[in-house]
Amino acid sequence: MISNELVEILVCPEDHTPVHRADQELLDSLNENIRKGELKTREGELVLDLLEEGLIREDGKVLYPVREGIPIMLVSESISLAEEDAGAEA
Repeated sequence: MISNELVEILVCPEDHTPVHRADQELLDSLNENIRKGELKTREGELVLDLLEEGLIREDGKVLYPVREGIPIMLVSESISLAEEDAGAEA
């Protein structure tokens, strides 16, 4: 798990807005789509690894995965949340 101090200083590399932790409900929903082979990165690559953690951009439209405690703050590795339930993002 990444530290709160790190989350507080991280920003989206695309628009430089703050990020916050994804809640478990959203992660569960995304993981279900991963299991179905339906979740892709914004670059179009299929997401194969289940998400244990994620960081959501301030506007709630993009999630950056956290793998083994390391935030992957790359636009190409991010996941669009446009089709996810807006209520699950906060």
